[in-house]
Amino acid sequence: MIQENNHLTGVDYVIPVPLHKKKLRKRGYNQTALFAKRLAFHLNSTYSDEVLIKTANTRTQTKKTRLGRWYDNRSLYEITNEDRLINKKILLVDDVITTGATMELCATVIKNVPGTTVYIASMAVVP
Repeated sequence: MIQENNHLTGVDYVIPVPLHKKKLRKRGYNQTALFAKRLAFHLNSTYSDEVLIKTANTRTQTKKTRLGRWYDNRSLYEITNEDRLINKKILLVDDVITTGATMELCATVIKNVPGTTVYIASMAVVP
């Protein structure tokens, strides 16, 4: 149950960190998308997995440093329909935060849309 003083009560869109199309096709699912759909349901928000896309199929990020991830991924994410996000509250969801570089890159792309507020959530955090 969401409490009235919760900052997430006005979230317009819940957006998962996307997988590249090739990786999604190979895996068959995006575990982050499944989590994000449930969050959207419980927050009475709109789930959207087509607004933020990953433009390149990269190798796993788990062995890279934070700086290495950031340099490798600077232009990996794009917004496909900026108009939908103008002046909206966005909850960006990922499965795990290790260095935070992926969330930072995605949030930065979203924050380039005028008037957006970005919150983040993940299933796990690696200390």
